[in-house]
Order: sequence, then C-alpha cells, then structure tokens
Amino acid sequence: MREYLLTLCITAAVTYLLTGPVRKFAIVAGAMPEIRARDVHREPTPRLGGIAMFFGLCAGLLVADHLTNLNEVFTKSNEPRALLSGAALIWLIGVLDDKFEIDALIKLGGQMIAAGVMVMQGLTILWLPIPKVGTVALTQWQGTLLTVALVVITINAVNFVDGLDGLASGMVCIAAAAFFMYSYRIWYSYGIEAAAPATLFAAVLMGMCLGFLPHNMHPARIFMGDSGSMLIGLVLAAGAISITGQVDPDSLFGGSERQAVHQMVPVYIPLLLPLTIIAIPAADLVLAIVRRTWRGQSPFAADRGHLHHRLLEIGHSHSRAVLIMYFWSALIAFGALAYSVNSASMWIVLGIVILSAIGLVLLLLPRFTPRAPRWAEAFVPPRYRRRRAASAALAQTAVEASDEEPCDSEEPAPVVAGVTGVNGATALGARSRLLDRRKAGTSR
Repeated sequence: MREYLLTLCITAAVTYLLTGPVRKFAIVAGAMPEIRARDVHREPTPRLGGIAMFFGLCAGLLVADHLTNLNEVFTKSNEPRALLSGAALIWLIGVLDDKFEIDALIKLGGQMIAAGVMVMQGLTILWLPIPKVGTVALTQWQGTLLTVALVVITINAVNFVDGLDGLASGMVCIAAAAFFMYSYRIWYSYGIEAAAPATLFAAVLMGMCLGFLPHNMHPARIFMGDSGSMLIGLVLAAGAISITGQVDPDSLFGGSERQAVHQMVPVYIPLLLPLTIIAIPAADLVLAIVRRTWRGQSPFAADRGHLHHRLLEIGHSHSRAVLIMYFWSALIAFGALAYSVNSASMWIVLGIVILSAIGLVLLLLPRFTPRAPRWAEAFVPPRYRRRRAASAALAQTAVEASDEEPCDSEEPAPVVAGVTGVNGATALGARSRLLDRRKAGTSR
C-alpha cells in the first residue's frame, strides 16, 4: 500500500506542478478557442491541460518501475507498456484537436487505433464472467472487438461529461478510488497477482486527477481539453479491461458459482463494477446519441442537452451542479463496491436507498427553496430569507436613495477591464487598453 500511495503522490505532484507552465504555454500557443454556444464559461480559457496529466502518468509509471514490489508488475506483465503506448497515441490526437479542432471521425479512428495498439501488446479481454453460465472464453476477434468497443465507449463517455469546471476530473477520480479499493482487495486479500496492473492504473489515474483538479475547479484557470479527457478515459478503460478480462473468476471464487454465493461475493461483480464506475458518463452518452438522432442530427453534433446543462437549467449553481454529479457518481461506484464485499447485507441496500432519496431531494432543491425562520434571517444568505423582509429592505433603500441630493461633482465609477471571475484570458493584460491602442492605430 505504501508503494501505491507513493506512486499516487508522485503522479499528483508532477501533474500539479506542470499544469501552471502548461497553462502559460497554451496561452502563447493560442490554444484558447472562442466560446461556443454550448459552453458555460464566460471567457476564453486555455486548454492542453492533458499535457501535464500525460507527464504525470509517465512519472507515476517510472517511479512504480523502480519500486521493490511494483516492479514485479512490469516484469511479469506487459500491460503497463501497452497502456503507455495507447495513452501516448490518444494524447497526441487530443493535443492536435485542442489546437486545430480536428474532425470527430478522425478522433474516433484514432481512439480505435489506440485501443488496437493496446490489444496487440496483450491488454485485452480473454474471458467474461456471465451470471448462471460461468466463465466464457472469447476468441481473438471477439476479445479484440469487445476491448476496442469498451475503450471507445469509455473515452467518449468521459469526453461528453467534461462540460463544467472540475466535473470530469472529479468524477473520474471518484470512480478510480472505488476501482482501486476493489482491485487492491482482489490483489491483496485473494493473492491474485493478475489484479496488480489494474490496481496500479487506478492509483496513477487518481494522482492525475487530483493533481489537475486544483487548477480546474470553478472558476477554472485551464481546461484539460480532449488531450486530458480522452487520456483519463483510456486509463480508466484499461483498468476495467485488465480486471475483467485478465483475472479468472474461478480462482477468485473457489471454482464454482455456489461457493461464490456463500462467500457473499457475486461472480458478476468483476463485470459489473467497471460499468458502474462510468454509469453517469455512459448514461449521458447514450442520452446524447438518442437525443441527437431523434432530432435528425449527427451523434457527434454538440448541444446543450447534457446532464450538467440540465442541472444548470433547473436552477443549480455551477458548483452545486458539479457536487451533485460527484454525489451520484460516488453513490453508484461505492454502492457497487460495498455490494461486492457483502451482497447479503440489508444495511447496504438500505443505505443506498436512503442516499438515493437524499440525492433526489438535492436535484429538486431549486424548485423548493427553503425559507429560514425570521429569527435566523440575519444568519442565512438573502435567497433563503422571506420575501417580505427582502421587499421591505428594497423599499427602504429606494426611499433613502430618493432623499439624497444629486452631486454634480460625482465622478463616474471606474470600469474594470474583463469580467469578474474570469477563467484565464486576462493573463494577457487588460482588454480595454488593448482596444484603445488598436483604435489609436499604434503598432504596440
């Protein structure tokens, strides 16, 4: 565990320290596209945050290769090299897209090629645990097609959910934490060495997200772009493929489904958990495809119908919408994790039901804004005060303003350049000065 934590910390530190210089490089390189109709930020914000995340991934794998216990992952398995090869390819495609806005079909082809590169190096699904059937061995073509499909779906699901500041990195970090706990339990408790690569991938993925998240929280100073969203989606898919298609469930559950039930660990959890960790992004992806196809549009056409956009339309603030998405991701991922530990416990089911009810209340909170009692109005924000008190305060302010005499010598308030809470464009300087110089015809 100490070596996994060290790898996580090194990955997070490298990602965090490199994000600042990468932001300056993105501004100089012009990787700041204009604001689109579906965007929710107000100012052009630099992208290319995936550059820092990729070097954090490389640093984490390099450190793990020189540690005593984790070095065995590299000597006994070729999966870390397969992951690095596929990650480098998908990262390069993402960097080109962040700068030049390449076509969606080209990106889709690149995602399939990156998945194929990992399959050629051994990171593929060999068998599937099917409930009431057992372990089903797959042919080479079946395993290849299923692996490529899982990688492409996961990458696009994470890419689709990357619409608010800190949303994609936080949700993937939550999913990676649940996945790390599950794969570490298989590796440590059951002594199955084949689960070690997936545990390493989850630790590195958590470090990448944790290192980038402080720069990406609202208001974000830099976006990860497709170079980051596709990268973390591929790492998440690689861990799911490794734990699902490489670990034999018969060795995990004692050789029979009946014994698995007695051990309170369902045989289908290795197949179910990788799907639950991307449940929210995958649902958003499916809804987007159905919605756009129903309207006669291309499935790759951008719109403002994603789940996070709908939360904003309901009335949630930017930060609250992100936290609600975090809540549901954690509930699904850790709920499946708790069920895998003890599937017969009614307390786990009851806890999930109660937390789901709390989540529904949070979703409908803007529709039913609570009002504080009169004695507590001085201690709560104005939006929670009664309308009578607010209207009386406004009337009193209007009366006081009308009684004041106008002052001829009053100077107009200075105009502040930019917008309050900008996302990074003002790093180039005050915009009003640049506009004045252009009007004056100066060359500076």
